[in-house]
Amino acid sequence: MQTRIILGIDPGLHKTGWGVVKATGNHLSFVAGGTLQTNPKDNGSHRLRDIHNGLDAILVKYNPTEMAVEEVYVNDNARSSLKLGQARGVALLAAGLADLTCAEYTPTAIKKALVGTGRADKNQMIYMVKMLLPTSNPTTSDMADALAVAICHANTQPNRY
Repeated sequence: MQTRIILGIDPGLHKTGWGVVKATGNHLSFVAGGTLQTNPKDNGSHRLRDIHNGLDAILVKYNPTEMAVEEVYVNDNARSSLKLGQARGVALLAAGLADLTCAEYTPTAIKKALVGTGRADKNQMIYMVKMLLPTSNPTTSDMADALAVAICHANTQPNRY
């Protein structure tokens, strides 16, 4: 049975959540997770560089076989959506530079994969992440969201190998 190491990313310009999950058959286990935080006082290019450098270090350390990123949702503030899109682009670039194909999932698809409904709230998502990965203990909602992305990918693409 093939083991898959999946890196899930919840992109954001201020905080980018990340989570690494090991999938062996139907069994999932927590490997690592955290949040990359940028300094809001830095200019945009430096913040994007910091996200890239952080993701690159994670890719080197955990050597994932697959990567998944949450898609951008469009909110009322176009400026916020653009900044989120930039952080997401950096995550996709990091995957490409590491020669990883990167799957993309909408927030609704992620919620549905974990909770069974696309309208799950943040607390329901964190609860399910803790249930599915009991040793994870997400320290931030960004980390929990990233682990949810990885779990969604593991369950959506189970026969990848």
